[in-house]
Amino acid sequence: MSLILHKAHSRGHANHGWLNSHHSFSFASYHNPERVHFGVLRVLNDDWIAGGEGFGKHPHDNMEIITIPLTGALEHQDSMGNKEVLHAGEVQAMSAGTGIHHSEYNAKADEPCTLLQIWIFPEKRNVTPQYAQKYYDVEAVQREWHAVVNPVGKGEGLEIHQQAWFSLSRIPAGTKRDYDVKRAENGVYFFVIEGAIKLDDQPLEARDAAGVMGSSRYAIEANEDAFVLAMDIPLQLPQMG
Repeated sequence: MSLILHKAHSRGHANHGWLNSHHSFSFASYHNPERVHFGVLRVLNDDWIAGGEGFGKHPHDNMEIITIPLTGALEHQDSMGNKEVLHAGEVQAMSAGTGIHHSEYNAKADEPCTLLQIWIFPEKRNVTPQYAQKYYDVEAVQREWHAVVNPVGKGEGLEIHQQAWFSLSRIPAGTKRDYDVKRAENGVYFFVIEGAIKLDDQPLEARDAAGVMGSSRYAIEANEDAFVLAMDIPLQLPQMG
């Protein structure tokens, strides 16, 4: 097994008052040439947004964008005509494709919203933009690695244009829950949302992450009650011209 360790304290950080954001990879004013991407994973932002604040209308294209709210609610509007509120317990997936504009605001004026926003390079360019959100199965997350995002036609989660699976799991302290890689060519980027785990022999605490490759199964043991995101993704960037 080969492992790349990203400790929580080593991430990029930007505090704008209304937005407090930690960047696992180079983003905006944070640039680290050793942290540009892990395979097709380009952005992993851990955001805190003050009540009533947010991101005004802005463009995206040719990127698969996944948002996982952790607390509170996020209001989304886009140029496809979608106007939705995304709550903790849901996942949102958006294929920017040929181009979209959208805005994201904390839907509540009196409490913050926290979320993970993740960008994945697509396997093909200029697809028709699409948007979806859904609640994930809380009971399934408690008992297994539950896939909430998957490639088009390859599961019951939200679909994206990449050979990638995002799985969530809540693992009780003292419990082992091995992770089986979905595709031989993929690596896995584990992000600890809450608690603490041991990934094979590597301890990881809250907001730590590790990118691993070279094995078909990874041993996960919770040292504390843990909530973990596994991103099972191609290691090679797509040749899209």
